[in-house]
Amino acid sequence: MTSSPKETTLRKAAERGALGRCPCCGKGQLFARFLKQVENCASCGEAFGALRADDAAPWLTIIVLGHVFLPLAFLLDLEVMMPRWLALTSWSVVFTLLAVVMLPRAKGIMLGVLWQTKATGEPTIIR
Repeated sequence: MTSSPKETTLRKAAERGALGRCPCCGKGQLFARFLKQVENCASCGEAFGALRADDAAPWLTIIVLGHVFLPLAFLLDLEVMMPRWLALTSWSVVFTLLAVVMLPRAKGIMLGVLWQTKATGEPTIIR
């Protein structure tokens, strides 16, 4: 038995997406590769091919990491402990890795929200 967007809460769909699971059943994989979403869930058959997260996942990643990075950059002065070039390299490596880790989770959240709200990106004709 699969659930519909009306039966699954927005929060539950986003949580399942963040874990890389099908927002519908929570069992199947949402991604075939790093950021390549599957066309259909292998467990419940729900279609995800029409969902387009586009720039929403990078946007969410930048917003969240920006709120982490700025306070750390202002409060933690690495130049006291190491040379400037090493401090800048350290910050770059840490936040690049954080972005790589967070990006698929952000895309999963966005796909879960798009699935739950039925926002496929196709134009709706109102008659």
